[in-house]
This record gives sequence, C-alpha cells and structure tokens, in this order.
Amino acid sequence: MNIKRAKEEIKNTIEAYLLKDNYGTYEIPAMRQRPVFLMGPPGVGKTQIMEQIARECQIGLVAYTITHHTRQSAVGLPFITDKEYGGKQYRVTEYTMSEIVASVYNKIESTGLSEGILFIDEINCVSETLAPTMLQFLQYKTFGNHRIPEGWIIVTAGNPPEYNKSVRDFDVVTLDRIKLIHVEPDYEVWKAYAYEHEVHPAVISYLNARTENFCRIETTVDGKFFATPRGWEDLSSFIKIYERLDKKPDRDVVGEYIQYPKIAKDFANYLELYYKYRDDYQIDEILSGTIRESLCNKLSRAPFDEKLNVMGLLLSRLSQHFKKVADQGDRTGLLMEELKKVDPETDGDLNNSMAERLRDVRSQWSESVKQKREAGLLNRREDFLFRDVEALLLNIEEMIKKSSKNNMEEDWKQIREMFREESERYDMFFAESGKSLEHAFDFLEASFAAGQEMVLFITELNTGFYSVKFLKEYECERYYQYNKSLLFKDREDEIRSRITSLGK
Repeated sequence: MNIKRAKEEIKNTIEAYLLKDNYGTYEIPAMRQRPVFLMGPPGVGKTQIMEQIARECQIGLVAYTITHHTRQSAVGLPFITDKEYGGKQYRVTEYTMSEIVASVYNKIESTGLSEGILFIDEINCVSETLAPTMLQFLQYKTFGNHRIPEGWIIVTAGNPPEYNKSVRDFDVVTLDRIKLIHVEPDYEVWKAYAYEHEVHPAVISYLNARTENFCRIETTVDGKFFATPRGWEDLSSFIKIYERLDKKPDRDVVGEYIQYPKIAKDFANYLELYYKYRDDYQIDEILSGTIRESLCNKLSRAPFDEKLNVMGLLLSRLSQHFKKVADQGDRTGLLMEELKKVDPETDGDLNNSMAERLRDVRSQWSESVKQKREAGLLNRREDFLFRDVEALLLNIEEMIKKSSKNNMEEDWKQIREMFREESERYDMFFAESGKSLEHAFDFLEASFAAGQEMVLFITELNTGFYSVKFLKEYECERYYQYNKSLLFKDREDEIRSRITSLGK
C-alpha cells in the first residue's frame, strides 16, 4: 500500500488498541496488541508519518533507531543485589531500566501524555546479540525485566534486504507476532503532500514530467545509485534557502541529495531552465492582470517541458496566495474562539476589567500552546499560527489598557472593531487570490485555448492542498467548466478501456 493508506491503517490500529471498556480496561489486552511493522524502501516517509500520527491522535511519541543500541543500552546494565529466599540470603543479578523504556516514562512525566507510540526504526537490522531481545520485545512488550507502559503502541519499521545488507530476515515465529504492512512509493500521494508542505515548484514540475525518477534505487557494478522522496524534499528545502541567499544550486549541490548521477544532472539542467522561465514570463505580472500577447504566443509554441515549468510557476505562486487565505482564515477563527471568552453576554464575571479578562485568556492560551509544543503535538504551521494568535491577543489587551473607558460594553465594542479588521483582512486576501486565479485562466486560455495543457492545470489545482481548500469557497466558473470536461474525459477513457478489455 502507499504511505497515505499505511498512515490510515496505523491510525485505525491505534484507535482500536486504545479503545477501553466500561471499566477503563483496554478492549484488546497489551499481550494481544500486535506491533505494527512497516516494511518499505528508504525515504518513502515511514518515520515522518509517525510524527504526523502522534500529533493528529494527540498522543506521545518516542522514536529510536535500534541499530544505534547495544544490548546493554536496550536491556539495561547488570548489577548485584541481595535477596532473601526461604530464610537465606543470596546475591542476585538484576538490571537497570532499559534506556528505551526509561525514555517512555520520561515522555509521560514531561508531557502528561499517558498514551503514545514507541517507534523503533531499522528493527530488522539488529545485531546478533540483540536478536533474542527483539523477539521478547515484540511478543511481551518488554526490554529486559521492564515492561513498556500500557497505552503505548509499538510501531516498527525496516527496509527490505535489497536496500540494506545488514537486514536479518524475520522467521515465522517473529512474523506471527506482528502486523506487517508493505509500503510502496506513490508519486501522486507524495505530490499532494508536497503541495501542502510547499515543496519547491521546480521539484514538483520536474517529477510531473519524469515521474519514474521519483524513487529509484539501483545497484550496479559502479555502486549504489538512488533518488528517494526524502532526498527530493530535503533538496527542495535547501534550494529555497539558497534562493533566499541569492544563490543557485548547481549539479554538484543537487548530487549531494539525489545520489543518482544521471538524475542529478537532468534535474540540475531542468532547474537552470526553471530560473530562465521564471525571469522570462514574469509570473507576478500575469497574476496581477498583465497578459502580454508575445508571452502567450511564446508559451503556445514552447516545448512540453517549458509549458510544465511555466504552469508549475503559476501554480506555485497561486498556492502561496491560497495558503495566505487559509492561514488568515484559521488565524481569525482561533482568535474569535478566544475573544468569545471575554464577551460580556457570555461571561458573567463583573469583578475583573476587560483588560484583566484578556490577560487571563491570553495566559491560558500561552500555557496550553506551550504544553502542546513541548509534547510535540504541533506541526510547524500550527506553531506559527498559535504564535500569531498570541501576539494578536497581546496587542488587543494592550490597546484596551490604553483606551479603556472602564465600561465593559464600550471595551467590548472596541474589541469587536479590532477583530473586524482581522476578518476584513481575510476578505481582502480571498478577493485578491480569486483575481489571481482568474488572471491565470486568462493567460492560459490565451496561450492554449481549451487544449490538453488546460487539463494538466486543472489536474494540479485538484491536487494542491491549499487550492482545493480555496476552491471550496471561491466560485470560479471556468474552473468548474474545465473540471467538468476533465471528469467527462476520464469517464470516456474508462468506458473505452472497458470496451477494449471486453473485446480481448
């Protein structure tokens, strides 16, 4: 299955394992909660989805790569203690708590999260001395003499033997104690993720044209060559930082991330053209409504790669607009929920001033966000949004302190006015994004009319996380028109395929 389906399956497993009966006991006892084992090539996102799952389920996460551990650190160190049996004293060997088990308890203590995921990576690469310990761990949820706390789900991951010479094949005894999930790379699933996380548009447009280079791992007489989803995402992050520093990555830089010389060279050449097209076509001018006939004619006669690059540039810039709308919408919604708490009609507290109420709300908000941040329950976007809301609450509090007339109704009126400004900012971003989308259609229609290129543009709009979110609210007639044609074409292709298969 692809990584998206694997993520859903793990979330469903966690939901099932953490379900309790009327007495507060887990419906599936810990002994029957089979550990999940993700098997797949390197770089497809096995580790990354664990962080996402923990945040979305609001549970803890402790992650270890087992190859970094010796038997002593995994099981614990031996020490001698005195015991009495049958009235006689004996010296007995015991073990300190495993570093891994201790980390779980530390996570519980530091975050207050009593349930979570213990993620063990590269579990099928354990050393000879650790192999028996792993079987005990998978069956009894223990390291040495210490048990993993109840409520903590074990998820493991590993690579098939063709990707790692250190892999140990699990025997039937071990395999019969786990939930085995095979994960395969899937570009369309990754592309949806890439749009949401703002992967560099050159990477997306390149892989749209050369999907076969998305995940390639080969062993030849000259060595191992590979390009992985993780490599593309890390390269994307580096390119964006390079651009901020006014630098351009060359073939050598690309090769540091895409360790497949032929693909690295191809992408480096593609990236050079990407920068050329960015300068030639002036995307911001197009989205602001300046449609030049010379550029339309140039694009209509351009090679396919150039058309893909320009559409990638348009989609990237549009996605930035759409994200701005989504961020402002979420920011406004979060702020509204907090300000409702100081509404005089819903809050009967007449002892505190409005500024004091705002201070209390902001303090509670800050403490809640701090706890979530320290527990690892916020992704990067959420963290930024929550910081913005805290700053807005502080700004409103300061404004009320300065201008308060000691009249609750008047203060509340002023708060509503300040909130209205945030709401109007959302309306402005929304309108601007709508105009940019319409101008993009103007340019593409002038360049391609209703050609196949327009289908590609609509397909990418339907893939982008922020574009889909925006188009749920914005009524764009041409989008619906072309989308309807696209769906009709898909249906027509499906019918033709069925007819062909019946004739065989």
